[in-house]
Amino acid sequence: MLPALLALALLAGPASGPATLPTSGGGAGKVYLTVDEALRLAFPGCTIERTTEVLSEKEEARVEALAAAELEGRIVRPYLARKDDQLVGTAYFDAHRVRTKNEVLMLVVTPTERLARIEVLSFAEPLEYLPRASFYAQFRDKELEGAKGERLELGREVRGVSGATLSAEAATHAARRTLALHRVLAERKPVAPPVVAK
Repeated sequence: MLPALLALALLAGPASGPATLPTSGGGAGKVYLTVDEALRLAFPGCTIERTTEVLSEKEEARVEALAAAELEGRIVRPYLARKDDQLVGTAYFDAHRVRTKNEVLMLVVTPTERLARIEVLSFAEPLEYLPRASFYAQFRDKELEGAKGERLELGREVRGVSGATLSAEAATHAARRTLALHRVLAERKPVAPPVVAK
């Protein structure tokens, strides 16, 4: 089974040489953007830092409850983008199966926990199942829950795509996973520095 969040050890950060797309049994398919290209597109003029976070079992359970989806790994590598020392967004890379083959998306979350953009990095299904850019554009400014508390879902907050229902569902699930993960990481309390005895 394909790990839900592939912002894991499979991705190399921009500072450590060329980043590569994650692959698993279904192959990378048609590659539209590399990781580095996607990050530059999303964060022009920004300093980008790849971080590593390890979820506790409790945090993993909370992400799964918020997203209504199972995570298959607790190691996550968010990419933090800063401009003038201010955080402008966080990018996550989500690799998943659509029908029988893989897709890799980059999802960018704002500091206010809203989606800023989704980019398709690779798509291995037949191209007729790939939604148009206008489908992904509708995720902009979406939150994990709508104004009335309803969960981000296809057919409610997100319009479907005729002939590409599985692709639309996969993207919507990826959006929920990413927003849930971002929220749980944001809920962490900063650890106070140890007191050094004089």
